[in-house]
Amino acid sequence: MTRIGILVFDGFDLIDAGGPYEVFLTASRLAERDGEAPSFTVELVSPGGADVVAFGGMTLTALADAQAATPFDVVVVPGTIDVEAALADPAIESAVAHLVGGASLTTSVCTGAFLLAQGGLLDGLPATTHWEDVDALRASGVTGAVNGVRWADAGAVITSGGLTSGMHMALHVVARVAGEEMAHRTARQLDMDWSAEPAR
Repeated sequence: MTRIGILVFDGFDLIDAGGPYEVFLTASRLAERDGEAPSFTVELVSPGGADVVAFGGMTLTALADAQAATPFDVVVVPGTIDVEAALADPAIESAVAHLVGGASLTTSVCTGAFLLAQGGLLDGLPATTHWEDVDALRASGVTGAVNGVRWADAGAVITSGGLTSGMHMALHVVARVAGEEMAHRTARQLDMDWSAEPAR
């Protein structure tokens, strides 16, 4: 079973976390329907275990403490509208550092790539973010920032484009972990058109 840890923090974009959350839970439900053990477990974590308010006002409670979490197999770092505020928050920086330090696979959605870049995780790697922000990511020092893809797989780090691209990236993770057939079945269950190729 693959343990997924999804970081949430004040101002995060709900679909950046909720999209991958649904993808991994759906893949697990399909595995159980087949009489197998669930493929994934998913846990939401926040800096200090505090309640967080997503962009738009939805509050999430009863969250685990990111800094106290045991290592996850896969970590998902969502994006935010106010990137500057997130980058200036030492609690978020600490949470990201702790989570990615123990993960086998680190992923980001949308502007979450900037939080990975802050910790040097994208140095020398291909990476992507929301199409509006690719130039800014490149200007921040991520020389491998690319446009025109839903995700960029650099092996131990996968970054994805804006918003719903996080679901496409999560399906790619399902393909890596549980096989491409399961990824396609999961996409069908979610009523999504998904391609194993990251180019739009």
